[in-house]
Amino acid sequence: MTGMGAMPGMTMGPMQGGSPPANARSSDYSDGVGYGSMKGMDMADNAPLGRLLIDQLEAFHGRDANGQSWEAEGWYGNDENKLWVRTEGERSRGKLEDGDLEAFWNHNIATFWSTQLGGRQDVGEGPKRTWAAFGVQGLAPYWFEVEATGYVGASGRTAARLRAEYEMLFTQRLILQPEAEINLYGKNDPQRRIGSGVSDIQFGLRLRYEIRRQFAPYIGVNWVRRIGTTADYARQDHQPVLDRQIVAGVRIWF
Repeated sequence: MTGMGAMPGMTMGPMQGGSPPANARSSDYSDGVGYGSMKGMDMADNAPLGRLLIDQLEAFHGRDANGQSWEAEGWYGNDENKLWVRTEGERSRGKLEDGDLEAFWNHNIATFWSTQLGGRQDVGEGPKRTWAAFGVQGLAPYWFEVEATGYVGASGRTAARLRAEYEMLFTQRLILQPEAEINLYGKNDPQRRIGSGVSDIQFGLRLRYEIRRQFAPYIGVNWVRRIGTTADYARQDHQPVLDRQIVAGVRIWF
C-alpha cells in the first residue's frame, strides 16, 4: 500500500479482487435454487368467509299476549364485498304477526363501515310489501353498533329504520346488551296497521351468559311504544300502545 511500509519478510497483496474459489456460495445464498411460496404460509387475507348469527331467538310475555320472536343475520364474502342477509319478526296468538327478510350487497367503504344496497320483503298480517333498500352500518366511536337503512316501495311508499346496540361486559362471559330501534314511514298503510311518521320505538335490555362464545342463554325486558297513527290503529284493534315484555331466549352463532 502506498505510503505504508511492509514488515520484513511479508509480501503485501491486494486486499480485494480476484476470482472467487470454485466452491464459493452465490451472493444471495440461493445456490441456484429458485424462491417459491412456502406451503400453508400464504396470507389468504381476501379469501371468502361466512357467519350466521341468531342474535335473538326468544319467547316473550307481554301485557296482553305471549309469543315468540327472532332476529338473525348472516353474511358471506371477503373483506370488501359480502352478501348480507338479515331477518326479524314476531309470532303471537298462534300466527305470524309481523316479519321481514332483507338481502344486501355489502361494500366496505372505511374501517368498520360499509354501505348496503338490496331489498326487503315484509310478511305477516296484511298484504306483503316489497322494498328497495339502501343504507350504512358500522361500528361508531365507543363501540356502538349502528344501522341506518332507507326503503322505497310501490305506490310512493317510503320508510326508514335506525338501530343501535352496545355490549357491556361485566365479566368475559356475563354481558348486558342494550338495543334501540326506531321505525318511520312516509305514508299511512291501514292494511298493515302502520301510520306515517315515527311508527314505533323499541328499547331492550338483555343479560346473557356465554357458556361458550357460540352459545349464550339470556333473559331481559323489552319495551315497545307505538306512536301517532300507528298507536290509533293499535287502540282500534285493542292492542297496547305501550307494551312491556319479559323475554328469555338464546343467542347462537356459527
